[in-house]
Amino acid sequence: MVAVIGNPNTGKTSLFNRLTGARARVGNYPGVTVERRQGAIFLDAHGRVAVLDVPGAYSLAARSGEEQVAIEALLGLGENPRPELVVLCADATQLVRNLYLLLQVQELGIPAVVALTMCDELAQPPDAAALAEVLGCPVVPVNAPQGEGIPELKRAISAQLGAPPRPVWRWRPEPDLAARLAAVRGALPEGWPDSDAVALWVLSSLDGAEVADGLRGITPELEAAARLEAAEGAALDEAVAVARYGWLDREVAPLADGRARHPRTELVDRVLIHPVWGFAVFLVLMFLIFQSLFSWADPAISLVETSFSWLGDQVAGLLPAGVLNDLLVEGIIGGVGSVVVFLPQILLLFFFIGLMEDSGYMARVAYLMDRVMKSMNLHGRAFVPMMSGFACAVPAIMATRTMERRRDRLLTMMVVPLMTCSARLPVYTLLIGALFPAGAILGVIPVQGALMIAIYVFSVLTALTAAWVLSRTMPPLVGEGAAFLMELPPYRRPRLADVLRMMWRRSRMFLSEAGSVILVCTVILWGLLSFPKHEFRPGDYPSASAEQLEQLALEHRGEQLRESYAGRMGRLIEPAIAPLGFDWKIGVGLIGAFAAREVFVSTMGVVYNVGDEVDETSGTLRQKIKAEQRADGRPVYTPLVGLSLIIFFALACQCMSTLAVVKRETGGYRWPAFLFAYMTTAAWIVSFAVYQGGRLLGF
Repeated sequence: MVAVIGNPNTGKTSLFNRLTGARARVGNYPGVTVERRQGAIFLDAHGRVAVLDVPGAYSLAARSGEEQVAIEALLGLGENPRPELVVLCADATQLVRNLYLLLQVQELGIPAVVALTMCDELAQPPDAAALAEVLGCPVVPVNAPQGEGIPELKRAISAQLGAPPRPVWRWRPEPDLAARLAAVRGALPEGWPDSDAVALWVLSSLDGAEVADGLRGITPELEAAARLEAAEGAALDEAVAVARYGWLDREVAPLADGRARHPRTELVDRVLIHPVWGFAVFLVLMFLIFQSLFSWADPAISLVETSFSWLGDQVAGLLPAGVLNDLLVEGIIGGVGSVVVFLPQILLLFFFIGLMEDSGYMARVAYLMDRVMKSMNLHGRAFVPMMSGFACAVPAIMATRTMERRRDRLLTMMVVPLMTCSARLPVYTLLIGALFPAGAILGVIPVQGALMIAIYVFSVLTALTAAWVLSRTMPPLVGEGAAFLMELPPYRRPRLADVLRMMWRRSRMFLSEAGSVILVCTVILWGLLSFPKHEFRPGDYPSASAEQLEQLALEHRGEQLRESYAGRMGRLIEPAIAPLGFDWKIGVGLIGAFAAREVFVSTMGVVYNVGDEVDETSGTLRQKIKAEQRADGRPVYTPLVGLSLIIFFALACQCMSTLAVVKRETGGYRWPAFLFAYMTTAAWIVSFAVYQGGRLLGF
């Protein structure tokens, strides 16, 4: 087995994809890879060889989630097989810092090959042969996106595979440290490599820090021995780092004197990371992105709406009237179609996010937000999971593994679901498109785009406020945000293939949900809305005219919906949601949305296909919602009701997948239960204040 490791942002995942033919996500900012990935390469002398893509890490001190996964992979802890070879990606523009990790690998005795990346960004790349002689291992310049150097790298891997493990130390531990390492070695569990490097790793990982959560194999005896030695001796971090960097500065630095070709980066950064102009540029970009979700995606949305409407008409004409016809047309085609219709907007959103990530701009946004995050007692690195939350809360919560302290991880997990994820986008688009005009504020600013960006800004402000409150009221979360150190990568031209691949992966995930979770929920909700079934029999009204029969049939359909199982559930919770401006039909949608937020749209599609006459005058779901009236003739959906519903969706934790991943990451039900309770309570209170306050003001 070969492990591919390296610092964040060194092209590690791109190299893994090139070697194995995989399609793992890449990004020009740290924190993209938080789990190990596995693929394989074929080598003539060895056949098929497994390859691991290990999360980017600056060192092997297991204090953050990514460092923990990295050291577990290299040591073969738990069920992980120990790799026979390590391919270390080293950024040629930051060579000394990147090779610090190589020294740790060599101390563990694992054979290594250095893949020298980013050489094209140097006026004069390092001499690979001279570096190989100094480091004692092959060094191969590569350009993974272009495929350059890959055959040479494979030959170097093939030549090094099977080499016997041989620990190499570039520095000598002081006698005091050597004695402490010997004491820790005596407490290493059975099956662990018995070496000073492993003892040093244990001592460094526990020295002055909390134990990494879930670190495999740390027995009470080993922890006690490490704590004792850490308490009795001098601090390790500084002494060991000075020793390693001392060797690197003497031996490697003279070979790495090329200058990076980024003369304009500093000039651009003077604007993009400026405390005032940087925020202004960011807000303008966000506004343009969200306005484009309406203006650019609208033709594609209309095409999808027309296609599903045509498909429903064709199926309805092919089958006789009855339960099967209703299930296919109203349940499956109508329900799933009302969610898939928003796929063009989701693709556009992912396209813009991909461009910002790949160009290096996302790292600048993280830098801008660091001061704000720290003022709210969040770790600066929490911005990456929070920004990822705009796509989906599940991988965003997993990305909290990049933080060292459990307190920081927990606090970030508790606020990430407040970020406006793509699953909420169909709900917002439906309500904004149906209830808010397409005009412009002051004749310049489009209303719909401004409202959409206001929702996203609201989600960020709410998440930051929640972090500030929780960090002062919840004992496990109380504390200050830690200092944030992050490398600003150079600006690079976005690789369109990687961006499109990310869009395809995300859209495929969205469509698979539409084909599984949403489809199942839609069919179940259709059944709940359709049964118990009471057929309308015109023969019961022999003296009624055709016009009267049509009116009686419409009233019967309304009563059928009201008395259905779903209608009864909606009416059961109606007293709790009526103060928010919601009727029982919206209540049915809220119940369905607990499976997945976007199910709300398909549920409302089913509700209004069942409860309304489907013909050329009924139009799309947006038109039906706009036309819905109460018994007294007042519209059910007003801009105030729409705003209250948007606020509720912005704050409520209506996503079972999010709760499941929080349970997995925290190891119990306590934190997901708290997350669900506090978000739902906040959603009700704020929606109540918005709706009732709006009514008092005359809206």
